[in-house]
Amino acid sequence: MLIGGIEAGGTKFVCGIGNEKGEILDRISFPTETPEITLKKVVEYFKDKNIETLGIGSFGPVDINPKSENYGSIRKTPKLTWTNFNILEYLKKHFSISMVIDTDVNGAALGESIWGAAKNLDNCIYLTVGTGIGGGILISGKLVHGMLHPEMGHIIIKRHPNDKYEGKCPFHKDCLEGLASGPAIEERWKTKGDKLPLDHEAWNLEAFYIAQALVNYILILSPEKIILGGGVMKQKQLFPKIRKYVKEMLNEYIQADDVLKNIDEYIVSPKLGDNAGLLGAMALTLK
Repeated sequence: MLIGGIEAGGTKFVCGIGNEKGEILDRISFPTETPEITLKKVVEYFKDKNIETLGIGSFGPVDINPKSENYGSIRKTPKLTWTNFNILEYLKKHFSISMVIDTDVNGAALGESIWGAAKNLDNCIYLTVGTGIGGGILISGKLVHGMLHPEMGHIIIKRHPNDKYEGKCPFHKDCLEGLASGPAIEERWKTKGDKLPLDHEAWNLEAFYIAQALVNYILILSPEKIILGGGVMKQKQLFPKIRKYVKEMLNEYIQADDVLKNIDEYIVSPKLGDNAGLLGAMALTLK
């Protein structure tokens, strides 16, 4: 079966063709512009690909309730031209195939559980740290949905005593995304993160904030694996710092070998690498 996938990101769209084995047969990417410009490119790409089903992993907030009259719509977002735009409705005008939409991070969590770092596990978290921060949750083999969908990037965390930066989030200022996203790093230090030295104090601060979030997720959700993706997490020096902080903050309260002895295999990068989002979108059609 040929499966189409769309990783609908706030910065770029990635479209591709794959199959049930998690093999990507073709892919393309382009910048996220207005809905009309961006989705016209999507339609052009898929029009002759003979896909049988299509999965869309979208940036949020997005209405992912199939019973909702706004199912498939982007909700209130800083990307103003996308607010209230219905991605699913637009694509259904062009393709008469089954489609499903969820958050990009929920898709990535599902994809990693089928083909990647959380394979054969029923419970995992996928957190992306990049232009924004978002998380997908798989519990007992099912993605977590509720009133809306999890907004794991907007939890409130303790500010580091040496951090005077007010925060980047337009809604909350100093939530996790406001303090630890890529744009927050750039605004705080006046340069992009990938231009900062590996030993810059920015990375200790970043690890402090991400670790706090992970401790909260561990205590609430008890995941069997935590997967950290996104552009910021390409800074591999963050992983040992984050693991160290997580252990310190938990202070042996969680008596589990995953944390106490095997944390290097517990908090990991995506096994699917840069394909986590695209394969995650395809995985949504298999659930």
